[in-house]
Formats: sequence, C-alpha cells, structure tokens
Amino acid sequence: MQSGSTAPPDPASAAPASPAVPQPPGVTNTTADFTAVANSNHHHVGDPATGKKLALLTLTALGVVYGDIGTSPLYALKECFNAVHGVEPTPANVIGVLSMIVWSLICVVSVKYIGFILRADNRGEGGILALLALLLQKTGGVLQDEKKKKRVIALALFGAALLYGDGIITPAVSVLGAVEGVTVIAPGLERVVVPVTIVLLLGLFGAQRFGTDRVGRAFGPIMLVWFVSIAALGIPHIVRRPEVLQSLLPWYAVSFMLSHGWHAFVLLGAVVLSVTGAEALYADMGHFGKRPIRLAWGLLVFPCLLMNYFGQGAAIMSDASVRANPFYSLAPSVLQIPLLLLATMAAIIASQALISGAFSLTQQSVQLGYTPRVTIVHTSEHQSGQIYIPEINTLLALGTIFVVLGFKSSSALAAAYGIAVTGTMAITTLLFYEICILRWKWPKWRALTLCGFFLLIDLAFLGANMLKVLQGGWVPLVVAMGLFILMTTWKRGREALGQLLRRSTLPTDLFLSDIKRKEPVRVAGTAVFMTSDADGIPPVLLHHLKHNKVLHEQVVLLSVVSLPVPYIDGSKRVDVATLGAGFWRVRANYGFMQTPEMRDIMTYARGSGLICSTGSTSYFLGREQLLPNGPARMSRWRKKLFILMVRNARSATAFFGIPPGRVVELGTQIEL
Repeated sequence: MQSGSTAPPDPASAAPASPAVPQPPGVTNTTADFTAVANSNHHHVGDPATGKKLALLTLTALGVVYGDIGTSPLYALKECFNAVHGVEPTPANVIGVLSMIVWSLICVVSVKYIGFILRADNRGEGGILALLALLLQKTGGVLQDEKKKKRVIALALFGAALLYGDGIITPAVSVLGAVEGVTVIAPGLERVVVPVTIVLLLGLFGAQRFGTDRVGRAFGPIMLVWFVSIAALGIPHIVRRPEVLQSLLPWYAVSFMLSHGWHAFVLLGAVVLSVTGAEALYADMGHFGKRPIRLAWGLLVFPCLLMNYFGQGAAIMSDASVRANPFYSLAPSVLQIPLLLLATMAAIIASQALISGAFSLTQQSVQLGYTPRVTIVHTSEHQSGQIYIPEINTLLALGTIFVVLGFKSSSALAAAYGIAVTGTMAITTLLFYEICILRWKWPKWRALTLCGFFLLIDLAFLGANMLKVLQGGWVPLVVAMGLFILMTTWKRGREALGQLLRRSTLPTDLFLSDIKRKEPVRVAGTAVFMTSDADGIPPVLLHHLKHNKVLHEQVVLLSVVSLPVPYIDGSKRVDVATLGAGFWRVRANYGFMQTPEMRDIMTYARGSGLICSTGSTSYFLGREQLLPNGPARMSRWRKKLFILMVRNARSATAFFGIPPGRVVELGTQIEL
C-alpha cells in the first residue's frame, strides 16, 4: 500500500457491507449481536393497520401491488389459444385451460404467496433479499455450513437479478398489450402502437419521482374501477354459458394435461402469464404491510379476475374467432373505446408493482453490501419503506423502451416474459424451505411436503418457459446474468479491499498508548474518522497524523453497522463509548431498509454524551486509488470491473448527507 495522490472515492467509506466480512472504512455489516438492538418500538409499515388507515393502504395497494397480475387478462388467455400452441378453442379445451389458470391462481398466489410466503417477512419487509437477510440472522444452521451459505447467497442474488429483468419486461408487455386494443377498433392504427407505448412509458417513469404513496393514491381508485369493470364485463357471458364454471373443479385441469401431454406442458408457458405479478406482491410488502395485501386479494382482486377469465372463456365457447383478442370481445362496440382507455391506464399502473419492487430490492442490496451506493429518496414521512431511486428508474426506463422497440408486440414479448418471474418463484421456494427448517423449526417432512409441492409447480412453469429462450427468453436471462456478475464482483471486491485495509489498521490500545507517550499537537474542534473496524484505528487517521502532525482535541471513530433486520429504532441507533485521551468510539446501527444520515447520527451521539458542535466538526474520509495488479484473489477482469464500479458509485459525502464544506479527503493508492 503506497501513499499517493487523491483518487476516486473509497468504494465503501462508510457504506454498508455484506454480512460477516471485513469492510472498507466507515461501515461494517454483521449478523452477530443484533437481536437486542433490533427489538425496538420503531413503527414502520409492517405494524398492524386498522380502520381508515387499513382501508387507505388496501386501496393504495391496488394501484401498486396488483397492477401487474390485475392486467394479466389482457393477454394471458389470448396467448393460451395462440395458434403456436396448437390448442383448438373447443368447449372442452376452453374449460381445461381455464381450470389450469384458476388453479394456478389458487396454488401460486392464494396458497403459496398469500398463505405462506407473506409469513416469512423480515420485520414487515418482503422480497427475496429480505428473505436472505432473515436467513443470515440465524447464528446456527445455514451459517455454520460455509458452502451452503454461499449457495444460498448466490441463489438469492440471482433471483434478485431475475426480478430486475422482469422489471424491464413487465411495463413493456403490459402497456403494449393494452395499446394493441386499438387494432380491434381500427386495424389501420397498428403503426401507432409502438410510438404511443413509448410515450406512455416515459410518462410512467417520469411520475416515479413523486413517490409510491402519491402514485398509489392516484392509481388505487383507477384500479378499483378496473377490477369492478372487468368483473362486470365477464358476468353476462358467464350467464349465457354457465358451464364455464366447471373449470373451478381441478379435475378438468388434470384431465386436460393428461389428454394433451406435451402440448399441455408447452401451454404452461402461457398459463404462467396469469400469475406473473405474484413475486412483486411479496417484494412490495414493505410498502403496505401484509394485511392490506391479503384483504385486497381476497375481497376484490381474485374474485374479479375469476369473473373476467370465465367471461373470456364463455365468449370463446360462443364464438371461436374471438380468441385473437378475447378480452376486448367482452365489451359491446359502444364501450370499446372507454375500455381501451381504461385498459391503457390499468396497464400503465401494472408496471408500478415491479418498479416499486426494484426500488426496494436495490435499497436492500445496497445496505446488505451487494450493490454500490445509489441515491435513495424517501418519498413518505409516514411509511419508511416508500422510496425512489433515480438511477434505477432511469435504467429501467431505458431497458423497457429498448425492449419495446426490439419486440414491437405483446405476443412477441410473451416469450420473454415468464422466464424471469418463474425463476425467481423457484428460488423463493428454495429459500422458504430454509426458513421453515431454520427459523420455524418445522419437521423436515412437513417442509419438504409443502415446499416440494410449490417447487413442482414452479419448475413446471420454468421448464415450459425455458423452451422459449431462443424466441426472446434470452433477454431476462442476459440481464440477470449481467447483474449477477456485477453484484458478486462488488461483494468480492469489497471483501478483498477490506482485507487489505485491515492489514494497515492499528490496534486501539497500541495507538492510544503511543499518543499519550508522544503527545502530538492538539487543535480545537472535533474530527470524525469513519471505520469499519470497531476495534482498530482506521488508516485514514494514521495518514492524517503522519502527514499533518496534529490531532483534534476530540477524535471520533465512527462505524456505521448494517444489520440483517429492516429497521432499528432511534433509541437503539447509536452506541457511544469514551476511549480516553479525547478519543470516542461511536457505533451507528441501521437496518437494511434504512439510509444512514450523518446529521441524525451526530444528533443521537450528542444525546448519548458526546459533546460537539456542527460548526467545529470535520469529517475525514479516505479516497483510494485502486490498481488491479495486487495480491487479491480475483481475476484481473473482475478487478477492473470492480474499480469501474467504485469510480461510478455515489460518494460517501452525498450518501451520508455530510456537509461538503466539512469534509477532508485523504488519498492513497492500493494495489488490489
């Protein structure tokens, strides 16, 4: 390690890190001793809601959580009877396909996600990384087996990466599917479908800066009208062909699969379109809580979806030609244009579930140490899980527009749609099995029975979608693989850099005894040095003393600790200890759904006995220039990629809200 000129920002100067690994200065992450800290009275979205608040959250959840699955009738049944699947729209086949859709909704959404997966919340937060953090809290079981731990982490990261791929495709297929309704009314307008879709998508992503709460409140009433409308459209057709209700019996789904064999298996790739919003339902739990999500599903969403699917099936049984777009055939001609407008609004809203889920996923990933720092804007003073991340919003918008330009139709995109979400569903089931065994202490036979049933469905859907890799399914796989490489590279790079920095960390007792013996010049004020090692003296302090030959009267060694729980209450946030000779050690504890703020940390520290003023406090940060020719056990291309990510990460000054005029940065060169 060589002293040198100022370099790009330290990749983790006080940035959250992955569990149980040495980290660069300023932040650490640990799975140990967090229980007492986490057990607090912090009120967040996971707390029970009642009365008007429950009603409002339930309505808002309609506009955010259920937009995706709520608009699946636009294209799901249409794709099932697409000529490519070779299934003729006979009454028996219609009932069989409908039965597959109905029981997919029951087994995947009602039983798996609503009934069980939502129970695996991490203090109110959901999503695949919250599930991983829940497992990492455990001091036994999976954490005792390092190989198994690495497999679990890799699975969760790849599942998270797949969700980003889904977040790109969902807005594209939903809005395209709705706008294509214009061709039913006026076939000559087909050429305007793609331009109109892009304009609508730009408006959607532009509205994200107003926050989930405002977006949800605006979208919720529209989705309420949507669900009531699609149910009302289906009822007259059901009355005319009541035999369609036979699809409620699971035997018809089983009979269809047995009689059609391979064709039925391939058809699962289209059937899965009816449940594609299920994973987003879990990822968005932190925005609203599980009770509003369950109420909305049971009281409105599920019944209305069934009525519409039954109505579409009845329409096809009455006139096989409507299979080209059975959804719009439900409405009389006088209502076609209003329905098109409503469907377009609903489809725009449908994209919100994955967009909000991507924001939550990114925040969790940053705090758990798998993603570089980004700009996290909290958009609600009342619901701590509601955030907006400009960088992710921009990337999703660009990706979605490129996908629309590349595929140009919802049918073409349907081939790419299912792989991402079914892959994440299967990974969620595997992680849920570990939760059953390690957290809930279920007998193995019980966990295997339940999770085996879920996994059988997940793998059947995934297998059917893998047949469509060459037709467009490669898109989410390429996106997921690219993001997986980035996340694992960031994690490995942080581990390697942390190990190098620890070698230059001096034991606290040795340093303090040397200070008392040599008595360097002390100047007025307080200096805050950020460190990930709660027992050592950070290199940035040693460099400061070496080059400037002075110390402030009061020196604070600050560690920001990210714990595998979503929220830490203010009363448990900061621990302050005096070390003597004017030195203090401050430990700030944060959950993975919280963003550290230096102003808050110092306010809590002053309340715990540290005496300092804002105007006399300086913050010292390290700026490491990384070189890829060091001893770290990483391939050279990974080192270069990590260095590139470091240079483009948000600065620690901006991430922690440190006043720029109070920051002193010291540069060193490190051979990684």
